[in-house]
Amino acid sequence: MIFPFVWMILTSLKTQPESLLIPPRIFPARLQLVNYLEVWRQIPLLRYFLNTIIMTVLTLAGVLATSTLAAFSFSFKNFKGRDLTFLAMLGMMMIPQPVYLVPAYVILAKLRWLDTFYALIVPWTVNIFSIFLVRQHFKSVPWSLYEASKMDGANDLKFIWHILLPISKPVLVTISLFSIIGSWNSFLWPLIVTNSESMRPLQVGLAYFSQEQGSMWPLLMAASTMIILPLVIFYIFAQKQINQSFVSSGLKE
Repeated sequence: MIFPFVWMILTSLKTQPESLLIPPRIFPARLQLVNYLEVWRQIPLLRYFLNTIIMTVLTLAGVLATSTLAAFSFSFKNFKGRDLTFLAMLGMMMIPQPVYLVPAYVILAKLRWLDTFYALIVPWTVNIFSIFLVRQHFKSVPWSLYEASKMDGANDLKFIWHILLPISKPVLVTISLFSIIGSWNSFLWPLIVTNSESMRPLQVGLAYFSQEQGSMWPLLMAASTMIILPLVIFYIFAQKQINQSFVSSGLKE
C-alpha cells in the first residue's frame, strides 16, 4: 500500500526523461531537489494552499455544526416522520454527483456565487454520511443522561455542548478527517464553479502540470508530495480516534 507514495516521491526527484524511461528506473541517477523549487516558481502554490485551507476549515465547521444538530434531532427528539426523513436522507447518498451538477450550477449562477468561496463551501456544509455516523454514536448515549440534564434545567444546546460533545470526540474526529480529505482532494466541483486562478484550490492547480502536450511528471509528483503531506500527518495523529469511532458506531442499529 505504501509503494505508490514511495514511487511518487522517487519520481519527484527524477528528471523528465528519467520519469518516462521504459522499463522504468526506480531510483533517480541524481536527486533533483530543484523540482520542488520549480513547482513554487511555475504556479502560485501559496495562493492555492490558502484557498484550500479556507475552503477546508469553513466546510469542516459547517459539517460539524450541521451533523451534530441533525444527529441530535434524529437521536433525542421524537417528531412525526423522523425515521422516514432519516431514511430519505440516506437514500440521497445513492444519487451520484454528476446527476445534480447542472442543477447545482444553475442555482449558484442565479445566486451569483460562481467563482466565489460561497460556491466552494456552502453546498458541502451538510454531509449525510457524517450525520449518519454521528447519529449512530448518539444512539449509544444513555437516554438517562438527557433526562438528567433536563431535570437540572439545561436546554438542548447546553446538553449538546457540555455533555454530548465531550463524550463524542472519536466520531467528531472521524467526520472531521473525512471532511478535510474531501475538501482537500476536491477537484471536479471547484473546476466547474471557479474561473479565475485566484480562486483555484490545490487539486485544480495541479492540472497545470498535466496538459494536452503531455504531463510534467517530476513537477506533478513534487507538487503532489507537498500537497498530500499535511493529510498524512493529520491521519497519523487521528488514527486511534478513527478506529474507536468505527468500533462504537457498529454497536447500535
